[in-house]
Amino acid sequence: MAEPKAAKSKSSSKSKKHHHQPGDGEASKKATKAKAEATAAPAPSLDAHFKPCADVAGLRFGAQLVTRALTVRRAGPLELPHLLRVAVPDAGTGQDAKDKGTQPLSFAPTTTAYIPTNFAILAHHAWHTLTLGLGTKNSKAAVFVFESAAMKAIADAAWPQVLPLGDVGKRLLRAAPGAPEMARFKFRKGCVTFYIYAVRTARARGFARADELRAVIEAVAKLKDFLDHTAMLALPGQRSIDAAAPVGIVH
Repeated sequence: MAEPKAAKSKSSSKSKKHHHQPGDGEASKKATKAKAEATAAPAPSLDAHFKPCADVAGLRFGAQLVTRALTVRRAGPLELPHLLRVAVPDAGTGQDAKDKGTQPLSFAPTTTAYIPTNFAILAHHAWHTLTLGLGTKNSKAAVFVFESAAMKAIADAAWPQVLPLGDVGKRLLRAAPGAPEMARFKFRKGCVTFYIYAVRTARARGFARADELRAVIEAVAKLKDFLDHTAMLALPGQRSIDAAAPVGIVH
């Protein structure tokens, strides 16, 4: 009597297995197909981001009229690494960074940055104080990554050292020498908005400084949100306006 039950249980288990196999096969086929499509999909190209310098989007201000009037200056070679909190390569730190598996970054050869002037920082701080915190304290920085050192040199010679933020679009982007193409990347980091522009020759393919562009974007992306842009823009040796300064009395 027990044998027919065992046979019945075996047949039922076989039928259950047979019933679930087609569904499992279809799911595995779909998963394999999706994986193959993902593998075959081409990597996104930078070409889609590039536009003629006359059409590329500039800095956005909205109702920030005061910010539009404040000035920015061209940063020195060591100021951009400090701004992005990255290591500066030299004879000593280069070997240490190599031992730790990190590569020091140098943006000077093909990168130009514009950051707020000391006056702009003080004016921004004063405006925010006078309006009892209602005035904007947002600041902006523009970073240009060129495809070659020669293109950077030409742009540096043509572009002004200091200009209002509201003129960046007209005097830097639209008036770029050689009418190049640009790709814009925007990052909001608390009180500071970074505008990163990749600059290449018109109708070129790809970007020769893709690694350097990636390094700048990754460095900006890793930054924490800034609650006070004055603390970020205070360079070594430059007194931060947040620091308590000794008061002098003139008799």
